[in-house]
Amino acid sequence: MFPWSIIGTALKTGAEIYKNKKKSEIIMSEARIVHAEKMKRGEIEYSGQIAQNQKGDWKDEFVLLVLTSPLAILFYSVFAEDEEIQAKLDLYFMKLQEMPWWIVSLWVSVVAAIYGIKATDLIKTGGKK
Repeated sequence: MFPWSIIGTALKTGAEIYKNKKKSEIIMSEARIVHAEKMKRGEIEYSGQIAQNQKGDWKDEFVLLVLTSPLAILFYSVFAEDEEIQAKLDLYFMKLQEMPWWIVSLWVSVVAAIYGIKATDLIKTGGKK
C-alpha cells in the first residue's frame, strides 16, 4: 500500500505543478495583450518592443564603426607621420564641414535613433541630460 500512496501523491503534485504552469502562461499571455493594447492607445511607449526587436541587430555596431573609422585613421596618420593620409583626412573633414545642415541633421537623427535617443528629446534638451 505504501508505494501506491507515494505514486498518488506524486501524481497529484505533478498535476498541480502542470496546472500552475499553464495558469501562469495564460496570465502572461493576457498581460502581453493588455500591454499591446496600451501601446496601441498611446498610454505607454513602444521602446520596450523596439529594444526587443533590435536584439541581435548589427546596425549599432556598424554605425559605431563608421563613426570611429576617421578617428582611427587620424590616430594612425599622426603617429605614423604619413603626410598623404593627413592631407586626405583634412580634405575629408573640410568636405564634412561644407555639407548642408539638413544632411548633417538627418545623420545625427539616424545615429540618435539607432542608439535609442529621440531627435525631439535632443531638440528639447539641447543635447543635455
